[in-house]
Parts: sequence; C-alpha cells; structure tokens
Amino acid sequence: MSYEKVKQYFEEIGLEGRLKLLEHASGTVEQAAEAIGCEPRQIAKTLSFLVDEKPVLIIAAGDARVDNKKFKALFHQKAKMIPADQVESYVGHAPGGVCPFATREGVSVYLDTSLKRFEHVYPAGGNDHSAVDLSLEELEKYSHSSGWIDVCKDWNAEG
Repeated sequence: MSYEKVKQYFEEIGLEGRLKLLEHASGTVEQAAEAIGCEPRQIAKTLSFLVDEKPVLIIAAGDARVDNKKFKALFHQKAKMIPADQVESYVGHAPGGVCPFATREGVSVYLDTSLKRFEHVYPAGGNDHSAVDLSLEELEKYSHSSGWIDVCKDWNAEG
C-alpha cells in the first residue's frame, strides 16, 4: 500500500516515470545499488529517528553513517532510531521501503550534506522493490525537506 501512495504522489506531481518498480529486492543499500545499476553511495537511504518523540527522517548517502556527536549537537539529544516494528506506524512506510514521500502527517525530513556530491540520487519508493531517480533539487523539493544538515560521517567528500 505504501508503494501505491508514493506512486500516486509522483503521478500528481507529473514525475511518475521516475518511480521504478524493480525486479530485485532493494531493501538495503547494496541491494538497491545492484538493482538500479549505480554505486551504493548514490543510494539516498532514509534513516528514521525519534526526536522529542516525533518522527524525523534523515536522507543520507549510501556510504554515510550517522555521527552521534553531530546528531546530538543539532537535535540536542542522543540519536534514537525508531524501532523497526514501529517505523511504519510513525512514518507510513515499512523498513526497506522507507522514503521521504507520501509520509504520515508530522514527519520532518532533512537532507544530509553527504548527498551533495551527486547530481542524481536514488531513494526508495515505498517498498523494498522500488526506487526513484531524482536530482538533488528535486529531492529537496518533493520530499518537502526542512533543510540541509550535517550529521553523518565516514563518507568520501571527493566522490
């Protein structure tokens, strides 16, 4: 059902051709990169956290990891991921298909600077067999992002 909501959203904004239903599973960064035919770092993974008991999505490059010190400095609390069995009730998408589109009301979306290396990135599309091909400008616009943040580490700024 989540994929259908994302599909409807992309139809409404006129970008239905960007949402792809993939033949192979794309629930992990590695699976998604293989199914799409891109490098894992180009996968725009969606990480789900609770901040002041409200859902927050952080979209980061596939090779980035959350830096707990940076997260705490920005959000003034320790990084607390939403437990896997609660992600769908908070966000509207199940693990493996979590994306920043067609989410439940009250979900905040942030884009991590680890993505800025790329012209195009590939977030999930609502299930573990989907992906969307978007420019960074499109990702920012259509995810209704609250802005760019820097909370990740271990990614290579050179490429």
